[in-house]
Amino acid sequence: QAIPFYGKRQSGITTPIQRQVYFAVLDLATEDLEIIRSIFKSWTTYIARMMQGELVEAYKSNTMLPPTDTGEAVGMGTERLTITVGVSPSFLEKLNLSSKKLPELEDLPKFARDQLQEAFTGGDISIQACAEDAQVAFHAVRNLLRKGREHLTLKWSQTGYAAITSQGSTPRNLFGFKDGTANVTSQDDFDRVIWCDQDNWMKNGTYLIVRRVQMHLETWDRTSLKEQENTFGRHRDSGAPLGAVDEFDPVDLELKDDKGNLVIPEDCHVRLAKEVGEEIYRRAFSYANGIDPRTGQFDAGLLFISFQKDPQQFIKVQKNLGTKDKLNEYITHVGSGLFAILPGVEEGGYLGQSLFE
Repeated sequence: QAIPFYGKRQSGITTPIQRQVYFAVLDLATEDLEIIRSIFKSWTTYIARMMQGELVEAYKSNTMLPPTDTGEAVGMGTERLTITVGVSPSFLEKLNLSSKKLPELEDLPKFARDQLQEAFTGGDISIQACAEDAQVAFHAVRNLLRKGREHLTLKWSQTGYAAITSQGSTPRNLFGFKDGTANVTSQDDFDRVIWCDQDNWMKNGTYLIVRRVQMHLETWDRTSLKEQENTFGRHRDSGAPLGAVDEFDPVDLELKDDKGNLVIPEDCHVRLAKEVGEEIYRRAFSYANGIDPRTGQFDAGLLFISFQKDPQQFIKVQKNLGTKDKLNEYITHVGSGLFAILPGVEEGGYLGQSLFE
């Protein structure tokens, strides 16, 4: 099943989540706008072809030259591949596009409890390649980077996966809890929460926020089920809010037990996220990078990705979570970035055209 590339909005945002992601952040190695524009034009062709399961370019007959496509996805089909591209505040600054900078496109503030590592923070360009097969996603990023190798460098990358069941239920994170239950689902809500609608170069774009969240699994695994559920404010098996039965039952922040105590604790994740009154669209993936050589424990966690029409939606939520969220005892935010996801491409156009022209 091929997902269309051309359209007013990029895919890989409200597209039903795939099983695999290869997320990459690139830095510019040139400040020449025309060179980068040319790369984005080539990327447009490449992405359109790869999302149809095709080679980025037809093979040449001269075998003395490197192949035009790296070849590892040949014969694998589309695997529901989507490729979503964004640019950061520093991208505009380096290319002397500061006159196009919008008030929303500012680096994220430092949040309480952040322990960000430079290696996983910032960057100029984001590429999110999602597919049902990990090799198809990797092939996509590899070939885009290959096209711009002289002028772009890879700052960081992360593979990830979503635990999707055959019934299409909400994926679970590595703590065993469902992740994304509160996401909106209707087109009207997508317009309200995700898509930029102002009359500027970001119309039909959105803002991507990525957070690399290390999860302290060994500590979590020694925690009682009751404490785990009080930390999230949800039942682990069903995903229902505490005091409710179904995953999608409303969250009642005022509900009290027969002793007059709040059923959903004051310091639990769902309360602190919900009481701010803002909504974001989560599209998160788990990651497992083996063992952390410093600690001998799992280097694993959450590649948190959210989309919103205004980064303030996320910022307000995260500021509240950073203060007293009980989940902070079990996680550490080590990477971060904000990227303007460019509008989609109509046939005959190219990626980033509204920004570059």
